[in-house]
Amino acid sequence: MNLSIIIPLLNEQESIPELHQWIVKVMIAHNYTYEIIFIDDGSTDNSWTIIENLSQEKSNVKGIRFMRNFGKSQALHAGFAKAQGDVVITMDADLQDSPEEIPDLYEMITKQKFDLVSGWKKKRYDSVVFKNLPSKLFNWAARKTSGVQLNDFNCGLKAYKNLVIKNIEVSGEMHRYIPVLAKNAGFSKIGEKVVKHQARKYGESKFGVSRFINGFLDLITIWFLSKYGKRPMHLFGAGGVLMFIIGFLATGFIISIKLIRLYSGYKTVLVTENPLFYIALTAMIIGSQLFLAGFLGEIILRTKNNEERYKISSEVNF
Repeated sequence: MNLSIIIPLLNEQESIPELHQWIVKVMIAHNYTYEIIFIDDGSTDNSWTIIENLSQEKSNVKGIRFMRNFGKSQALHAGFAKAQGDVVITMDADLQDSPEEIPDLYEMITKQKFDLVSGWKKKRYDSVVFKNLPSKLFNWAARKTSGVQLNDFNCGLKAYKNLVIKNIEVSGEMHRYIPVLAKNAGFSKIGEKVVKHQARKYGESKFGVSRFINGFLDLITIWFLSKYGKRPMHLFGAGGVLMFIIGFLATGFIISIKLIRLYSGYKTVLVTENPLFYIALTAMIIGSQLFLAGFLGEIILRTKNNEERYKISSEVNF
């Protein structure tokens, strides 16, 4: 099979039929063998009914329905687990991603041998204040932190080798960092393609301020995981050692002053009257806490179970 097209969605009943027709038109024009996997992330409208109807008409239209809204990352994870195509395309269901881009993305994976190709919506039709400017700031921070030189981490239109999606774990809100996850997994040939951004035709944007804030928090998380995810003691232990050194140096200085005063005949003062005493005490307490955090991280890493992150209520054509 040439292509698996994975489409996570939430309340997109108006867009699904039109998007399906558009994709089929492109697939027929290029003679691709394909499957379309819709993941209904807890829609409250008629999205699932439409997916079921399409799946009855076309055996290559498949669907996964979550019991409630678990998030885009979980939807992609479920789609990745089911995808069978040699090349996997992800796109949004709101018609802002154009299926006309799929052939070029497919060629970049199969002929130019990229592991992953990310779309870049260079010209956008979103709000400048609430989406464009925050997105530019976010992408700049993501480039600096991850070392992956992409202009648009948030673009949902991406192409992957099947091997890539089978070797990365997308969880939490990490879908926007899939290129970083791929790089950390050893897939270094990551490309980018300028793609068309369509104005939203139906419904409302799911973007909010919380998503922007969560994006930066996730960026910190993935930086930590990429550097210390397999060895948390290296980070917390180093911090603990530093705190202990500061504490011991401060303690040594206090003892030295005490002895000098004692043997020189000066009046001695209580240790607790010296501000360095509290610095030493605080440093040692913080050092102990950092060591404890490192030990707990190592224990959790070695005993963790792969818990189910979402619940599926229905599947069609699998």
